[in-house]
Amino acid sequence: MEPSTWSGSLISSPERGGTQGPAPYFRRDFEVGDGLRRATLHVSALGIVEPYLNGARIGDEVLAPGWTSYRHRVGVREYDVTASVLAGANAIGAIVGEGWASGRLGWEGHREYWTDRPALFLQLTLVFDDRVETIATDSSFRVGEGAVLSGSLYDGEVYDARKEPAGWSTADFDDSSWRDAAVFDWPLAALTVDAAPPIRRTDERAPSSIVKQADGRYLVDFGQNFAGWVRITVNGQRGETVTLRHAETLTPAGTLEPATNRTAEATDRYTLRGEGPETWEPSFTFHGFRYVEIDGWPGELSPEQVTGVVVHTEMRRTGWFECSDPLVSRLHENALWSMRSNFVGVPSDCPQRDERLGWTGDLNAFAPTATLLYDVREVLGSWLADVAAEQQEKGYVPWAVPDVLPTPSAPTAIWSDVVISLPWALYQEHGDPAILERSYDSMTTFMRQVEGQLDGDSLWSSGFQFGDWLDPDAPYDEPSAGKTDRHLVASAYLCRTTRELADSARILGRTDDAAHFDQLADRVRAAFRREYLSESGRIVNETVTAYALAICFDLLDADQRRKSGDRLAQLVAQARFRISTGFAGTPYVTQALASTGHVDEAYLLLLQKESPSFLYPVTMGATTIWERWDSILPDGTLNESGMTSLNHYALGAVTSWLYEAVAGIRRLAPGYSRVRIGPQPGGGISWANAAHETAHGRIEVAWRIDGEAVSLDLALPHGVEAEVVLPLHPEGMIDVVAGGMHTWTYTVPGLGSDLERTLDTPLAQVAENRTLWYSVTAALERHFPGMALDPTQPGIVEMSIAMLLGHIPNVPDGVEDELRTLLSGRR
Repeated sequence: MEPSTWSGSLISSPERGGTQGPAPYFRRDFEVGDGLRRATLHVSALGIVEPYLNGARIGDEVLAPGWTSYRHRVGVREYDVTASVLAGANAIGAIVGEGWASGRLGWEGHREYWTDRPALFLQLTLVFDDRVETIATDSSFRVGEGAVLSGSLYDGEVYDARKEPAGWSTADFDDSSWRDAAVFDWPLAALTVDAAPPIRRTDERAPSSIVKQADGRYLVDFGQNFAGWVRITVNGQRGETVTLRHAETLTPAGTLEPATNRTAEATDRYTLRGEGPETWEPSFTFHGFRYVEIDGWPGELSPEQVTGVVVHTEMRRTGWFECSDPLVSRLHENALWSMRSNFVGVPSDCPQRDERLGWTGDLNAFAPTATLLYDVREVLGSWLADVAAEQQEKGYVPWAVPDVLPTPSAPTAIWSDVVISLPWALYQEHGDPAILERSYDSMTTFMRQVEGQLDGDSLWSSGFQFGDWLDPDAPYDEPSAGKTDRHLVASAYLCRTTRELADSARILGRTDDAAHFDQLADRVRAAFRREYLSESGRIVNETVTAYALAICFDLLDADQRRKSGDRLAQLVAQARFRISTGFAGTPYVTQALASTGHVDEAYLLLLQKESPSFLYPVTMGATTIWERWDSILPDGTLNESGMTSLNHYALGAVTSWLYEAVAGIRRLAPGYSRVRIGPQPGGGISWANAAHETAHGRIEVAWRIDGEAVSLDLALPHGVEAEVVLPLHPEGMIDVVAGGMHTWTYTVPGLGSDLERTLDTPLAQVAENRTLWYSVTAALERHFPGMALDPTQPGIVEMSIAMLLGHIPNVPDGVEDELRTLLSGRR
């Protein structure tokens, strides 16, 4: 609908003090004559709105209309309410909570970024046989208060059922004690029906355990960290109050640990009206939690009285994966749950603490994985519209959108260049050039801004950069101070985004722009190679991130790529296959290793369980992706850095490699019109299954190794061509197939067999199996720090582990048994 379609205005309580007090209740009576054919209700708010008509809640959305850059775009919801409108007397109304519009946002505790009070917009259009009548919010509406005493996104909701005015949204309610609503000055042109898709209740979880503590409080574990709230059914005396405190984890002593909430109270309070069983859930807040501590519960709490309600933006799931290693399968599920938890209105960093902002860098790092797991075109298309609006207003791409940051944002890699790489990722996934067209002005504006900041050597060498954010070796108080030169990171990412932009311009027929950005891409690539790369392929800043970016961003020639791949594998091995990368490098390390012939090393990195690693959080019971690799320490205590969210999706970006390499589904053309099916088995994983819903239909892959037998099953939608690289095939067979069901079975002689190795086996023979070699040498280094073994060194070649240990005094008990287990191949 066009702005000229809207009638009336936004309205609010006449008093300013609505931001921390009771939520305003709005209502109005109206009459309906005969001949009604259709009734359509449009609803919006600065805040969170619950609309009612004739005593009934309208729609099943929650947290509506979501969070947008309100000055530019305020979402409007449309409902067909024909069946709810009565002939004669009717009443329409709404409750509006503070939400994102006037509630506190960010870790600094500021409020009222957009408005000093919640405001409502309603427009009811009644179409009769001979006329159209419109009822819209204006000063004829009445405003009062009810049971919602407060509703803070961070701190929780306070609801006193005794104060709910019975029948307040019905026609026979007496509102004489209520006040006239005030017209609220807000441009109707900002109201738009094409904002983000709705937020809904998407799942429910029963408690996995309920423990009554010594002080009488109950501790409920829902078995999964998620975003949402708790629904309760309680029977007690009038005036009794039930308090629900939410947290992601427990202390080592088994009590609630709210530290990851920081200053967010995350506490809901419900006061009973005392008229029999009462069922309630909050409407104006949400929490990120796994555990809830319940205080003041009348009687004994039973499992059917508490339900975890999972909430996120409506998205269609498109990706499924599982494999023979349950920890890897759980890693995939953790990424999925973190994405669900952080797509509540906007793509946020975390759902639980005093932040929950739409950080551009977090999403940019995770975007290729997000497009595999869900169809995110609508939610991210809306968010990109907000990014573009804020960029146009402020002259830069904010690091978080909607922008509530205390300082202006500077152009940076990974964060600001989301305006290029996110549309490009969405285009690659769906093959729709309109995605690029909608963001094109934003893309080119950003790139021309950065182009003007390059130094005389065409390097992005000045200004603030986040670098390899949250590199595990960076100081806790300076997460941008990772090992990799931050301007190397910026220049590498610039090489990628200039090429993405040039290709986008070409796809859209912008030939002059394509030529310009092609030239710029060549220029910045040459500058990177000149500044950071030796002729042989060594990178001056020798870090895992630096090599991974150079390999994956096509900054090397063939010989350099081989040398860099070998050096990357060495660096990963030197780190004992523990993570040494942050936001910039983590999405690319396994891809860089596997694509340069180091599949074994990629799996060793994937399957490492020592911190920092992908699987360490899984071994510690994580059900979502953590902000830091060591957010919880081995003794069960929280990392005290202050940045210890247990529900951050960014570092789950390795999930895309599970689809592309472990399962073997790789896109060769935008929209998956051509694909490569090429699983790369390794790490002892004996089977994997994956499915992905593409623009052409569902692709399913299942492979299995059973002794010397290998099988591969492929379901391919019609209209898609697949190049199938049969895994481990003794002749390297490649097949090309069209849509349909396909199966391959074959034998790989000697598969699964290996020379028996013992403590007396020469080290040179141990080194023939790279996975075994790295496992054994990592164990030796762990027990004997500083020990570095080169199997090609004279004197080492024929030495066995038994001989090596014989030269070490006081070998600890258990070391030989551990090494025997590793050599036997048992996991």
